[in-house]
Amino acid sequence: MEDLPLGLDKWLVAMWLIGNGKNGIRSYEVAKDLGITQKSAWFMRHRIRLGLQAKGGGKMSGGVEVDETFGGGKARDMHVRVRKAKGVGRGGSGKTVVMGVLANVRKGTKVYTDEHLSYIGLQGDFAHRVINRAEEYARGSVHTNGMKNYGSLVKRGLNGTYASAEPFHLFCYLDEQSFRFNLRKEGKRVRPDGERMNILAGQIAGKRLTY
Repeated sequence: MEDLPLGLDKWLVAMWLIGNGKNGIRSYEVAKDLGITQKSAWFMRHRIRLGLQAKGGGKMSGGVEVDETFGGGKARDMHVRVRKAKGVGRGGSGKTVVMGVLANVRKGTKVYTDEHLSYIGLQGDFAHRVINRAEEYARGSVHTNGMKNYGSLVKRGLNGTYASAEPFHLFCYLDEQSFRFNLRKEGKRVRPDGERMNILAGQIAGKRLTY
């Protein structure tokens, strides 16, 4: 915000809109609400999203849900050759998911997944528990419902609110949704919008984008 012509009255409203909109908000809508150009709204959104990024907290532990998803168009709209080339669908085993878990989850942690073949190989380093969603959605603490919920919110934003997203900006959209999703509750208490806004204001200090 340093040395920018837009005043705090614009920035604070934009922070509230972006930090609390469940499905995100387009730059055109921010521009309309604030009475500024779409380019200025796009500029503001990227700087606010930088503030939404959480500091790395090390590897995850406790009970970790893992799920896979595909982004980049609906499979039913693709030609069969394109669908096969992109690997859309579920099938086959691969190392991508397993390597992602190894890189981000502490060894010995309880890891909950569905029955997808890509998760074969986790048993050695983790307490791997499998839930077959064709038979049941949860078995005590073993489920992937949280990740399914998060994934549906991400896709709702990308396919509905934003319509499209460049791959090199995808991490920004994920950070934005992760901020809202992780701070939606504190224990069983629903976190109010004002509290989430205060957290965002505290995180945005000292961060700078050069474009």
